[in-house]
Amino acid sequence: MSESTAAVPIPINEEEQEALIPKPVGYHVLVAMPEVVQTFGGSGLIKTTQTIHHESILSMIGLVLDMGDQAYADKERFPTGPWCKVGDYILMRMNSGTRFKVGAQEYRIVNDDSIEAVVEDPSGIKRV
Repeated sequence: MSESTAAVPIPINEEEQEALIPKPVGYHVLVAMPEVVQTFGGSGLIKTTQTIHHESILSMIGLVLDMGDQAYADKERFPTGPWCKVGDYILMRMNSGTRFKVGAQEYRIVNDDSIEAVVEDPSGIKRV
């Protein structure tokens, strides 16, 4: 039996899969990462595994799913309150946070101060 299947049972349905997603604690924020497109534009050319991996690691856009109880609570560091809220698309530093997957979905847990902007429409933002 592989290490990954021995450590975590394979979820049968969406509810069980959601139960496996860790709840952020302290000043951490849970972010869902977008799925990396496996082809280049409309050309139909398939990206290499290495290219897909690099795009996944270097993703900068995510969706805020949850926040720890101390996220944005420090009034000296965040005098105007939280920089984002659950449901916001955000721009964050590349390679930030702790990366993990539940099923096929990638997530990150990042520090509250790693979030750099709220994004209205993430579809037009590309890494350079």
